[in-house]
Amino acid sequence: MNRLVRYDPDVAARIGDYPRIIAFRNLLIHGYDLIDHAQVWKVVREQVPLLLSQVESILQEIQHKNP
Repeated sequence: MNRLVRYDPDVAARIGDYPRIIAFRNLLIHGYDLIDHAQVWKVVREQVPLLLSQVESILQEIQHKNP
């Protein structure tokens, strides 16, 4: 997400709550001793499907613009 924000901030902005995604990744990588596994599982169950849907939509639009 950090790279996408730098490369194409408009596309990154279409991904809901991307700053929280970046913060979550940083917590997982750098604060692994503070991880609440139940919270991680909740994010996987509830947020990842939404993220996947957003990314698939963006990719479909890109493919239609550049066949």
